[in-house]
Amino acid sequence: MDLSRSVRAIADAADASDGAIDWDAVAEAAKGGCEPGDLRMEPAERAAFADDVRAARDGLRAASGVDFDLPGSIEVQHRHHWIDANVDTFRRVLRPLEDTATGGMVPGVARSLNSGTMAVTVAFLARNVLGQYDPLLLAEADPDDHGLYFVRPNIQEAAVELDVGYPRFRRWIAFHEVAHAAEFAAAPWLPGYLEARLESGISSVTDESSLLELARPDRDGGTPVDAFADLNTAMTAVEGYAELLMDRAFDDEYDDLRAKLDARRQGGDPITNLFKRLLGFGMKRRQYERGAAFFTAVADRRDLRTASLVWERPENLPTDEELDDPDAWIRRVA
Repeated sequence: MDLSRSVRAIADAADASDGAIDWDAVAEAAKGGCEPGDLRMEPAERAAFADDVRAARDGLRAASGVDFDLPGSIEVQHRHHWIDANVDTFRRVLRPLEDTATGGMVPGVARSLNSGTMAVTVAFLARNVLGQYDPLLLAEADPDDHGLYFVRPNIQEAAVELDVGYPRFRRWIAFHEVAHAAEFAAAPWLPGYLEARLESGISSVTDESSLLELARPDRDGGTPVDAFADLNTAMTAVEGYAELLMDRAFDDEYDDLRAKLDARRQGGDPITNLFKRLLGFGMKRRQYERGAAFFTAVADRRDLRTASLVWERPENLPTDEELDDPDAWIRRVA
């Protein structure tokens, strides 16, 4: 790590002229907070990454009955590459909040604090993310130009930490991320659905009176709380379906991988666990677990293709109550 690089970047953020967050400083400071990791690969490993992704596509097509293509952008990255890609995402998502983020503080001081907080967050994520399917929500881009990222140093380190073979673990992660590509291909309405609820929830907290209005219906008949609850329910379905699909489609043994990865999600040293709580990793883990339990029950009672009906239209998403009562969803949808 180069902490002096981080300190310089955040100190310079106070002199930036625009915005509550200096996003260039965030990227620079986050890179100072974590090593990029090794991205040197022999041709055989590059070919293996490509084979993993193709095998995942073919296996997931066969298992789910969903015909889909791979994203337009597939990258094997190190941590600093991931930071550059995701700082742009954070910038898009948080833009509505920036005008209200300084409060009564001196603008330069607030900008440094905001930028420093974001840099710590991004650096922590960059050290932990294994792979990512990026639907480019809120981006002014071709809706089909999604991204698929694999953070090679993190996959390698996780394989050592979990004491599993790197090639098999890397392939299993590919199945998980490509499963997200299958979901979004099967549900062309999904990006717009998520964007609408994300924008509604974020815009509500930029309204000074929003706390007083949380219980009042908005113009669409819902509330800001409803928007975030709907978003959480949808993401529980997204993560849960991918967990089920990656296991059912994987072309090798995975029981040990599943057990060890689940333990990794729950474990960690005290500082790491604190960051996980602050960043909502507990909610993310509950999304994995609750969603996977729901779809496993549906697939066991019927089959995987019945579970895939969730992506036919927004009305087929399980409600919060149905996530804990799969039979109710089956009666309603299947």
